Amino acid sequence: MSKICQITGKKAMVGNNVSHSKRRTKRRFDVNLFRKKFYYVEQDCWISLNISAAGLRTINKKGLDAALNDAVTKGFCNWEDIRVISF
Repeated sequence: MSKICQITGKKAMVGNNVSHSKRRTKRRFDVNLFRKKFYYVEQDCWISLNISAAGLRTINKKGLDAALNDAVTKGFCNWEDIRVISF
């Protein structure tokens, strides 16, 4: 599982840890990423997404269908990458 948000396209960045004596060592700034299930009304199914907190706010603002369509057109995810959950 790669650490990339499927809605916003955010991914981990690389930077420096700076100590008190100004020594710099490499570190990663990870994304606030988690797996969340959504009910996709248009397709009448449950889907599971790797999503960041910013992506969750985007879905709350635009709606799930509009956010997924924007993410696919911008190239952040494909329709094949979206996991459909069957019960």
